[in-house]
Amino acid sequence: MKIALIGATGNAGSRILAELSRRGHAVTAIARNPQKIPALKGVTPLQADANDVAGLAAALRGHDVVISSVHFTASDPNKLIEAVQAAGVGRYLVVGGAGSLEVAPGMKLFDTPQFPAIYKTEAAAGGAFLDLLRRQPGLDWTFLSPSAMFVAGERTGKFRLGGDQLLTSEKGSSISFEDYAIAMADEIEKPAHSRQRFTVGY
Repeated sequence: MKIALIGATGNAGSRILAELSRRGHAVTAIARNPQKIPALKGVTPLQADANDVAGLAAALRGHDVVISSVHFTASDPNKLIEAVQAAGVGRYLVVGGAGSLEVAPGMKLFDTPQFPAIYKTEAAAGGAFLDLLRRQPGLDWTFLSPSAMFVAGERTGKFRLGGDQLLTSEKGSSISFEDYAIAMADEIEKPAHSRQRFTVGY
């Protein structure tokens, strides 16, 4: 499959890139600094700016799937969606956030007193991105939210999937970048959450 990955050098993006390469996909790895993209099988580095709709659309054209793995406060979801649609790409997957997941009926994680204030702006922007996707009738999108603790770790392949509720266990709420990348690649290869948000955690 031919996949474009926006934000290929970040914590999540770099793990997704490695997972897709491992599985034999052809990946266009898009970043502002493509020299930071590792030399991996099937990977083509490309420089593009997520805020340049025309330039990004040109970079995305001809791909089967687009993934965006960029900070919500450092990008404009309207421009990202516009570029995907202008490029005529059939599927759009977004590396989501945990903040907008529900911890109780009507209560989102970022609304709880324990949620760190330093992350609230980013989390709220992620929730706004999801709301915007839900208002796009002609777009085949998927928004994959990690658990509360989204950190470097092991690639175990052992995790759970959920819907709009935060996944927790006796150890808390967490997922490694490496296992998150597996869940993302699985969704690309076997779509099960078209026009939905789902979450992954231990």
